[in-house]
Amino acid sequence: MAMKHFFPIVLAFAAALIPAASQKTDSPFAGRWNMTVVAGDETYPSWMEVTGAAPNLQVRVQGRTGNVNPAAAVSLDGSRLIVTVVAAGADRPALVWELTPQGGKLTGVQKRGDAAAKLTGVRAPALKRPAPKAWTDPEPLFNGKDLTGWEPVNNTPGTKTAASYWTVENGELVNKGNGSNLRTTRTFDDFKLHVEYNCPPGENSGIYLRGRYEAQVTPPPRGDRPPSRPMGNPYLGIGSIYGMVGPSSPPPFKPDWQTYDITLVGRWVTVIFNGVTTIDNQEIPGITGGALDSNEGEPGPIYLQGDHHGGIRYRNITIALPKR
Repeated sequence: MAMKHFFPIVLAFAAALIPAASQKTDSPFAGRWNMTVVAGDETYPSWMEVTGAAPNLQVRVQGRTGNVNPAAAVSLDGSRLIVTVVAAGADRPALVWELTPQGGKLTGVQKRGDAAAKLTGVRAPALKRPAPKAWTDPEPLFNGKDLTGWEPVNNTPGTKTAASYWTVENGELVNKGNGSNLRTTRTFDDFKLHVEYNCPPGENSGIYLRGRYEAQVTPPPRGDRPPSRPMGNPYLGIGSIYGMVGPSSPPPFKPDWQTYDITLVGRWVTVIFNGVTTIDNQEIPGITGGALDSNEGEPGPIYLQGDHHGGIRYRNITIALPKR
């Protein structure tokens, strides 16, 4: 995920391995939380995981964009949890969450200098369910002729009125400039997704599963830059669920067109990149940066990131669903 980063990328590799917190704990804050931020006329999702025991709580937060990061500081003030999501810098005040448990939910405020926003949180659902016994035949999500079944969505900060530069050329879905993202009009629960993409040097995109979990899209590596470790973090590269689940083996690139085959059941994902399994039925802890919402228990669309420079091409986008 290389959208404009709302949070700086300071995640150490080990921090991404923090185990999921048990919901059975004396702390009302422990566990995973699907957060919603309401700032003026904007509403956007976030996510938080709290582990450990008071007073030594550990928190990591997924912001609106960027990748999940450990909180800069955590403290308890009576019944309130105070999370410094981002420490103050030379040119900006700290971003702080103040949260109070209430009826099994969280309520509070997000503060940054004089700006304040409303925060609410609900416990993230487990989404643990058995794999379907059979799947339907794959059906096309993109007809190769026009944008039927797709619509632009402006969920990236600063793109509320951005134009859409998505079009169809030579049977391919093409993004020709920095503008809207693109989502399916249909929503999905569990599925097997097949996508082929061609990404030019310097470009970046993402394939969002249910509009919440990003499979990274980048060009083949150049020079000595390892393809699975952009910015030194394998959790941010091809074959990963951005920031949340890293690839078990380096992804093999082809010269031009790359292929993703992704199976999502609940929050368990299998990712096959160019025929090599990079994630084998692993749990996705929570939403990734750029998610449309934090309503993890609901069906969601497939969406393609289009807020970079342009030039990304997609083709042969198909989906198989559980047989009923």
